Amino acid sequence: MAGWEKLKELVNLEIVQRGEEGCDVSGFQAKWIKAGDDEAKLMAVYQQLMELEIGADFKFIEPSDLPGILAMRPEGPRRITVDKSEAEWLNQFQGAWLGRSIGCALGKPLEQGQFMGGSGGRAGWKNIELWFKGADAWPISGYTPGSSRASAEYGLELSHWCHKSFKENIQFMESDDDIRYTVLGLILLEEKGLDFDSWDIGKLWHMHLSYQQVCTAETQSYLNFAQVTSHMNDSKPEDWAQKIEWVRTWFNPYREWIGAQIRADSFAYGAAGNPELAAELAWRDASFSHVKNGIYGEMFVAAMIAAAFNETDNERIVEIGLSEIPRDSRLAHDIRKAVEIARDAVDQLDLVDRIWEAFKQYHSVHTNNNAALVAASLIFAKDDFELAVTTAVLGGWDTDCNGATVGSIMGAKLGADKLPAQWVEPLNDKLYAEVRGFHPIAISDCAKRSYEVFKKISAESGRK
Repeated sequence: MAGWEKLKELVNLEIVQRGEEGCDVSGFQAKWIKAGDDEAKLMAVYQQLMELEIGADFKFIEPSDLPGILAMRPEGPRRITVDKSEAEWLNQFQGAWLGRSIGCALGKPLEQGQFMGGSGGRAGWKNIELWFKGADAWPISGYTPGSSRASAEYGLELSHWCHKSFKENIQFMESDDDIRYTVLGLILLEEKGLDFDSWDIGKLWHMHLSYQQVCTAETQSYLNFAQVTSHMNDSKPEDWAQKIEWVRTWFNPYREWIGAQIRADSFAYGAAGNPELAAELAWRDASFSHVKNGIYGEMFVAAMIAAAFNETDNERIVEIGLSEIPRDSRLAHDIRKAVEIARDAVDQLDLVDRIWEAFKQYHSVHTNNNAALVAASLIFAKDDFELAVTTAVLGGWDTDCNGATVGSIMGAKLGADKLPAQWVEPLNDKLYAEVRGFHPIAISDCAKRSYEVFKKISAESGRK
């Protein structure tokens, strides 16, 4: 059973993944080439890959289980308490939902290979700069223009799937997976509160998402989950702890890609001010489809968003995010490197150029490079919402994901009343999520529901 890609490509990607995890994959590329399109031979190569041990000289320590992760964390505040009125809380939840929508809508048309991975010998960020300059819209201060001289001059084209997010057309937050998972997280917390685990994530997806709506790691775990569950029985099997490992790894070379990181927001909203709890809820979600750095990405982002409700300094927000993931992981190492780059950056272009060069070895939708860009954008922009979001999108790679994550953090921190009108007004407080009951829905209604979930979770966790 393949899924997102055919068997041949999955095995090829698994060679890369196993190498990144610290295994010696010498000779496997030759084995893969020799196997050709023969499925039996490809499966033999795959089985050999999955049996590899991590090398003794691998310098990173990267558990996927929650106790192991907790044991490897640096010190952190875990909870941040600030007294606020209901109106102040609502303003921040509204800011978070709006910020996520704004960043996603800006980056959505640019989620295309030329802007994500580069073309013509140019980095992805350079193509984005060329597009906005060719549309006489540089520096970026509004949504992505639908046309640019860069089409004729450099052969650049926007994604064909999101005309409704072009600057000339935008009237609402167009349906997108970066928003859809935020909606699903809200639904889950409304229904389950703190009483859920990875089994419930699988049931939630099968109930609300079609196969066409999931990608990469989510596709593989969605398919694998279908093999171990019954549509006639909602009960979790007694051996789920063993089965989940297979669900999240079998034919899933994407298990450290960005898919989990984009699902953090609603769990963080529910645990606003409590980064430790936000990270735990994110772990429960991420562990359905990801391992190691794929899990850490969602925990890192969830902790930052939760902290942003009660912390105003972006360097401190990033530090709190790091305090919830293993200190000796590849992700923590990469984030610390990105922070140093951001502190030294001369301007926006210098920042994205240096981040690109530092992390271009990763796939354009890997967790680590995108999380590094998110952290660098926050450090560089400080309190400037527009600068933070546009930097995250300008950097390339997963443009809408990074814009949405930075927008969520900045929106939660600043509140809706501090967000620039030229970004807020075109959305007309409307979201289309392609989820029953949320197509369309007012963004402000989502914010109010997140606030109610926050109160519910606060009561359940014993926090006032």
